[in-house]
Amino acid sequence: MQVSAAGGAAREVTKLDLAKGEFSHRWPDVLPDGKTLLFTVGTAGSWDDAQIVALSRATGERHLIIAAGTSPHYLPTGQVVYARGGSLLAVPFDLAQLKATGPSTVVLPKVWESVDGAAQVSISPLGQLVMVPGGIPGRDRTLVWVSRNGVAERLAAPPRAYADPRLSPDDRRVAVTITQNTDNIWVYDIPSETLTQLTFQGSNSMPLWTPDGARLTFSSSEAGPLNLFWKLADGSGSDERLAASEQPQAAGSWSVDGRTLLYVEYSTATGRDIWMLSNAGETKSRPVLQSPSNEAGPALSPDGRWLAYVSDESGRNEVYVQPFLNVAGSSGKWQVSADGGAEPLWSHDGSEIFYRTRNKMMAVRVRTSPSFKPFGAPKIVFEGVYDKGTASRPAYDVTADGRRFLMVKADESESAQTELEIVLGWFEELKHPAPK
Repeated sequence: MQVSAAGGAAREVTKLDLAKGEFSHRWPDVLPDGKTLLFTVGTAGSWDDAQIVALSRATGERHLIIAAGTSPHYLPTGQVVYARGGSLLAVPFDLAQLKATGPSTVVLPKVWESVDGAAQVSISPLGQLVMVPGGIPGRDRTLVWVSRNGVAERLAAPPRAYADPRLSPDDRRVAVTITQNTDNIWVYDIPSETLTQLTFQGSNSMPLWTPDGARLTFSSSEAGPLNLFWKLADGSGSDERLAASEQPQAAGSWSVDGRTLLYVEYSTATGRDIWMLSNAGETKSRPVLQSPSNEAGPALSPDGRWLAYVSDESGRNEVYVQPFLNVAGSSGKWQVSADGGAEPLWSHDGSEIFYRTRNKMMAVRVRTSPSFKPFGAPKIVFEGVYDKGTASRPAYDVTADGRRFLMVKADESESAQTELEIVLGWFEELKHPAPK
């Protein structure tokens, strides 16, 4: 998008090519002519599989610059630097022809590359450089139980690039996203300590169990953009599509009877919205919360009467509760978080709402019958550095008895970067690149 520096309405600059599986355009860099834009095109797979393109803002024509990389930046030296595999590379670039004119060379072998495809490096026009050293964090993470007093106990699951852990209704299995060459859903059986791959087609992430534990709902790119699918949890059968849209979707919460699925869908007009799919399998959807603000993270109360969700209507993410559809004799909306909040989940008995703010796990006690009422201010359950989710999905789960939390923990050396490196006159170093 672009907006005038003087303010005003934003307008669309690029448009996703959904037929090619594009889910994001990010990290824009305007070239010196002011008319051409470098940016990253995200598709299925890791950010090593992304493309870097140059777009003529006058004609809309795209030019492929780099077939595999992310986070581009043009330098006055006549080069484009970009990230791949935790390294910063440089390639000579012709501004007039908008194309690379030579091979890429590694110029910084270990630059922190965050999970959203951003190289944590900044370079001034005069050649001063600042960066966070590291590489790609979180390649190997562990699944851990965390008690209410903050004591962590590692599960026997082998270290992997885990994300989005979800407990089965009986707390015996964990559905989780694992990133290898691409994202896929795996199931870890806790009693037998076995890890089994469930999905194979396209990029698959953000799993959610059905209430009976028989199926897993997830987002998949196998038919284009990330849309909702489900599959039998024992691995038999094929992936079945639940909802069709040209926009990305993420499953959020099932009703206890398994008849209604709440999910998040992105819109170029209204941002993230909450939708519902009733009688799953009929692919009939309708919006539940759709406004100029972003609404995400839907979580239905166990009795199905109340909806907890995340909204940035106040200017930052907070957790709210409102009646789900038409609760007899109930109306209104309650903000249950304080000082920011996201990733809401209900306790299985409906007496607590958990959410996260920064490195804190929070809980607020509530009543859901005959009407909704929070009791007091949110309390800290525990603090710790664990994998964070997004407004659309939590990066943790809670056991049925509410006594333990399933979290994802990165290696300590990867989760606690505390240094910035500054290089003066870095353009001179570009003449002598690092070996591959």
